[in-house]
Amino acid sequence: MKNYKISLAGDLGSGKSTVGDILTKKYSMEKVSIGVMLRDLASEHNMDVIEFNKYMETHPEIDNLLDNKLKSYEKKAGRYLFDSRLAWNFVPSSFSVYMKAKIETSAERILNANRSTEKYTNKDEAIKQLIKRRESETLRYNTLYGVDILDMNNYDLVVETDNKSVLEVADEISKAFEIWLNKD
Repeated sequence: MKNYKISLAGDLGSGKSTVGDILTKKYSMEKVSIGVMLRDLASEHNMDVIEFNKYMETHPEIDNLLDNKLKSYEKKAGRYLFDSRLAWNFVPSSFSVYMKAKIETSAERILNANRSTEKYTNKDEAIKQLIKRRESETLRYNTLYGVDILDMNNYDLVVETDNKSVLEVADEISKAFEIWLNKD
């Protein structure tokens, strides 16, 4: 069995989870979702995701816990897909993808997802909260690791997702991944 890894980073609500599900099935991969772990931790702390992101700014031990989990996959044999903003940094052997979406698109998608830890009353509130969350994450990652998650040079592929179906996005990633996989 050939070992390989894909890391999906991207804007909030860009479709990482859904596209990740498609790719894990297509390539028989195990999915590792930092977002799911983060939402679970937020719930355990009786916080929503925005409150928890703010909390994490002064509690680096939570990032360390998640980071160490990701780092362990660099030398692990197998097929893994990481749904994580920083997997490209901690698992550099992975094919790294950034999925972009306009904030309006992100807000609509997240509103429609009905996540229990991300409740917004309307699109405008969702946009404001998503901007705050992105600012918090960007600051935290820059402070902790000196990395800019918004620097597109960090990724092997950048995909605009606004006007594409999840199947179109998955197909675009698959084509680029297969070229990358066969480059050796």
